[in-house]
Amino acid sequence: MQRIIERTEDGSATLFVPELNEHYHSVKGARTESQHIFIDMGLKAAAAPEPHVLEIGFGTGLNALLTLETAEKEQRRVHYTGIELYPLAWEEVDALHYSDHPLFEALHRTPWMEEVAITPCFTLRKVQADVQTIGADGLLRMNGAPFDVVYFDAFAPEKQPEMWEETILRNLYTAMSAGGVLTTYCAKGAVRRRLQAVGFKVERLPGPPGGKREILRATKE
Repeated sequence: MQRIIERTEDGSATLFVPELNEHYHSVKGARTESQHIFIDMGLKAAAAPEPHVLEIGFGTGLNALLTLETAEKEQRRVHYTGIELYPLAWEEVDALHYSDHPLFEALHRTPWMEEVAITPCFTLRKVQADVQTIGADGLLRMNGAPFDVVYFDAFAPEKQPEMWEETILRNLYTAMSAGGVLTTYCAKGAVRRRLQAVGFKVERLPGPPGGKREILRATKE
């Protein structure tokens, strides 16, 4: 799958996939988007003192990096699991120049399918798999505990409709703790209705500065 580096409006870079005609992040600002949707509206909204985070689409590792930085700043222990079917090589990610944080490379160099303590506040498990084939029981076995936060960062529904099917959303709901939150950049009515159909309470929230008008946050009550 070919990937091309493109610059976004906040100065950070993203990857463009010609095959899907899709970007990994918003062209309005990659880092700004990730910080707002997944950290500010997701991680910081979770009540769990030691949250278990699941990312659907590990991608460039930007969401993981921002989570690590937040965990260190707040001294809040985070257990992070990222599922990615098509991992990026470190060399591809390094060319984006997201961060000079010395642990950013470690996020990409750590072995897949193992839990690794990156810092005392952040453990990482990367899973190379297709989330469509895992199921709720598989997600729970993978982590050993329900997830408190889900970053749903798959490619857009019109590009990868299979990733937004009700079955996957139901599996995520089952694998989450009571009070757990799922955030996504996609605010389409069809996605909101599917989230509600599997049991989530869904709210529309303002999108990132200069970016999408709305995003979605779903809570398991």
